[in-house]
Amino acid sequence: MKKRMALMLGLVAVFLAAVGTIKVRQVRAGIAQNSSFQPPPEAVTTTIARDVEWPANLTAIGSAVAVQGVTVSADLPGVVDTIAFESGRMVKEGTVLATLDTRQERAQLDAAEAQLNLSRLSLKRARDLRESGVLSQADLDRALAEQTQGEARVGEIKATIERKTVRAPFSGILGIRHANLGQYLAAGDRIVSLQSLDPIYVNFSVPQQEVGRVKIGAGVRVTSQGAAGPPAELTGRVTALDSIVDEATRNVQVQATLPNPGGALRPGMFVETELLLGTTTAVIALPASAISYAPYGDSVFVVAEMKNPAGVTYRGAQQQFVKLGRSRGDQVAVLSGLTSGQEVVTSGVFKLRPGAAVEVNNTVQPGNDPAPKPQDS
Repeated sequence: MKKRMALMLGLVAVFLAAVGTIKVRQVRAGIAQNSSFQPPPEAVTTTIARDVEWPANLTAIGSAVAVQGVTVSADLPGVVDTIAFESGRMVKEGTVLATLDTRQERAQLDAAEAQLNLSRLSLKRARDLRESGVLSQADLDRALAEQTQGEARVGEIKATIERKTVRAPFSGILGIRHANLGQYLAAGDRIVSLQSLDPIYVNFSVPQQEVGRVKIGAGVRVTSQGAAGPPAELTGRVTALDSIVDEATRNVQVQATLPNPGGALRPGMFVETELLLGTTTAVIALPASAISYAPYGDSVFVVAEMKNPAGVTYRGAQQQFVKLGRSRGDQVAVLSGLTSGQEVVTSGVFKLRPGAAVEVNNTVQPGNDPAPKPQDS
């Protein structure tokens, strides 16, 4: 019995050893086969990197500011008696916008003028009596003071009546009315906004290291996207630089003045500004689709001749980190990390990895226009 059991155990051990040997050989064969496997090439488009001259301009985001802009308000408290304007209209300097009720002041003016007339008569009589020696000099001086006081009182009431007539302090465009007939206004309550739109200021900021390149009188191109139609493009000149650097951003504020016929720019509008420095710099311009953006650095893929582990040569993608400059239209400027003449992948970047095989097909190319004009923008 023991011999039979030992024989059975020996046979099982031989069987397991044979099966294990076969499986080991199969696994080794599979590993050897997979090690020589080359994934199919990815279809990409490419372009040849070329040095081009780009204007060395500074771009920034700015906002439009009125050269003159105020909220017209009531100078004195009172009830709105008349409103002489329509919202959104152009007005000239000195145009009457609204008047407050002045019935009480006019009644006071009538009383003050009557008292002034009496003071004048009293002064004339006092002078006659003084010449006759009947009246003292003190009484004459008192009569003269009463007339002067009366004149001042009349002038004060007239000034109060005039201050209750609200006029446009300068020529400009009115906003939306905030007061109504019969409404009581306290001193300082707003009536309507008034903005002078032509010319107009545009304020924007530049980094502190670029301040030395900004000169008074330098050209500025401003682009603003309105609610409808193509973007409005205006040109002007730098007219002022701030005297301090913002401690939070380390930027310096620059102010440009632009002609604004037709009021294309309105105060508070977001605008894109381009400071024209008049110089150029050499960059490599690539389509924006060629850039692989990542937190650890921006990169591009360059097509180069490569070898797989078996020593077979193929065309593959090599990743190169680059330093980017500003963009213009469909293009992005590459300042460093790439040399002229290299073949750069322009589409299909998202599916590549270093060493991946590629197949170039340039039948359809991505946009690469520095000044595109989209049909449906």
